[in-house]
Amino acid sequence: MPEKDPTNYALITYAWVFLLSAWGGLVSYISKVKAGEARAFNFAELIGELVISSFAGMLTFLLCEAAGLNDLLTAALVGICGHMGSRAIFMFEKYATKKMQSMWGKP
Repeated sequence: MPEKDPTNYALITYAWVFLLSAWGGLVSYISKVKAGEARAFNFAELIGELVISSFAGMLTFLLCEAAGLNDLLTAALVGICGHMGSRAIFMFEKYATKKMQSMWGKP
């Protein structure tokens, strides 16, 4: 099996990751509208939510692939992180910061 590399995946794989994570972002946006935290038909906010969610989902996909998780678990995590959006990115950032600090012995 060839070594894992972002260029080794088919375009359809990336399309599914994008759609699944964007779907999570859409669900998040609808939840915010229902809770009164966002205005309905605010396309700028919706597009922002979808872009952030897609980015979070793509990062999740790559991390899951690097960890060797199975496809169903990866799909579930991509959707969840897509729904979480910027919160998921913040959690990744916090984890990476702790990991780097422990590797380099910094507080």
